[in-house]
Amino acid sequence: MTKAVNEDDGFEPLNDYPALERVFFPKTQRTWAHGVLRLLGWRLEFNGMPGPWGVAVVYPHTSNWDFPIAMLAKWAIGVQARFMAKDTLFKWPVFGAWLSALGGMAIDRSQTQGVVGQMIEHFAACKASGEMFWLGVAPEGTRKYQTGWKTGFYHIAHQSDVPLLLVRFDHGRKVIGVDQCIRLSGDMDADFLRMAKAYKGVRGYHESKASPIAAMPKGHA
Repeated sequence: MTKAVNEDDGFEPLNDYPALERVFFPKTQRTWAHGVLRLLGWRLEFNGMPGPWGVAVVYPHTSNWDFPIAMLAKWAIGVQARFMAKDTLFKWPVFGAWLSALGGMAIDRSQTQGVVGQMIEHFAACKASGEMFWLGVAPEGTRKYQTGWKTGFYHIAHQSDVPLLLVRFDHGRKVIGVDQCIRLSGDMDADFLRMAKAYKGVRGYHESKASPIAAMPKGHA
């Protein structure tokens, strides 16, 4: 069994953005969400958000339970992180409204600039207006084992020049770690090695379904 990494092992979280800006929801909501996480046996390790814009990578994603736990962690932290979903899902009156309330963001896959282009444009617009925007992404793209991570999140963060927050869903220790962030260099291989270091020892609910932390080979869905 893989040994979990913790500070007692000499593990030092990566942090390319030492000046952290904390943004919270109302205290009542944060207290409620923290309480539910504790009842479920989870502990949240949070060290602030590195500014008003960024991409948060959540790994590993191997179970349906990851989504409700992620929502509780988001509310407990206080950051209104958004996530992408097909625009057709928002056309259902009740479900679409519920998805929007959770932070869902409609994406039109038929647009010529693609999903990556749409997100880069959105980050630019938010920076220009001063609107806070954090995008949450599960780079595996599925709960099943994949040969690597989809790289759309990488291009969005790098081309938008925003931090990449590395969120750890460690089912082994029942810890949600939100304390590491890196600045992407444009050298994808080197950056993925840093990400692999950040997630060392982290265990998914279904360990065998966690994808390797490497760029998915071209031609693989």
